[in-house]
Amino acid sequence: MKLLEAELRASLPALYARERVPDPIVHAKFFTPGSNRTWYVTEGEAEADDVRIFGYVCGLGEEWGYVALSELETVRGALGPPVQRDLDFTPERFTKVMANERRSLGG
Repeated sequence: MKLLEAELRASLPALYARERVPDPIVHAKFFTPGSNRTWYVTEGEAEADDVRIFGYVCGLGEEWGYVALSELETVRGALGPPVQRDLDFTPERFTKVMANERRSLGG
């Protein structure tokens, strides 16, 4: 499965487009099966032969940051599966996404 299909890629706001938006829309959720890493994508933009993505990443810590799509496609979970896109994810405001995620984890 491609992480960023053409339709999803076209729907992402350009990098820095939501810089002053306090509660941006999360457009996609990527996760690593067998690991605790999850990426919540809010922006993305083509960059040479790649796509630079901006969003919130949870894993060993939690932070906003950038990652190249090509880099994300090389990440593997503890048992070897690649990063996957949550096909059931519905775009929502960041605060709502995080509240739902914490609720589903029992937090």
